[in-house]
Amino acid sequence: MLNSPIIAAIAWAVILSGAGGLLTDIGSWYRDLKKPSWQPPDWLFGPAWTIILGLAAWAAILSWDQAYSESEQAMVISVYAANFLFHLLWSPLFFKYKRPDWALVEVVFLWLSVVAMLYVTWSLAPLAGLLILPYILWVSFAATLNAKIVQLNRPFG
Repeated sequence: MLNSPIIAAIAWAVILSGAGGLLTDIGSWYRDLKKPSWQPPDWLFGPAWTIILGLAAWAAILSWDQAYSESEQAMVISVYAANFLFHLLWSPLFFKYKRPDWALVEVVFLWLSVVAMLYVTWSLAPLAGLLILPYILWVSFAATLNAKIVQLNRPFG
């Protein structure tokens, strides 16, 4: 049965997935960047993010179900809201403004928001924490890739 937390978690994942796709312009500027040989193919990023955000939404639902106080529920909402903001900011910095260097600074906040999600979800429902692990691993990898792209192509702006 769909209730408000389930609808909110699904909306969180769908909006982030959709916005990520809309804000990611794989144009000539991006194609001309020097990238490391270990970068995955471009087509992999969409499916990877869809799976990762779906798992994170599931983690939100499990955590919410185990949050027995208003303060625990507020923690779930807070970490997911912060993550929403930081996740949403990265693509326009990198692709729209063509500033991988700014995106590299911002990805630190994204990574910290995922760590906060991991902490909160794990403390409420360990399975939920496990569902966040692919997110932290992928953001760690993406941050490393972002850093390498900055190194290979600087200066920007």
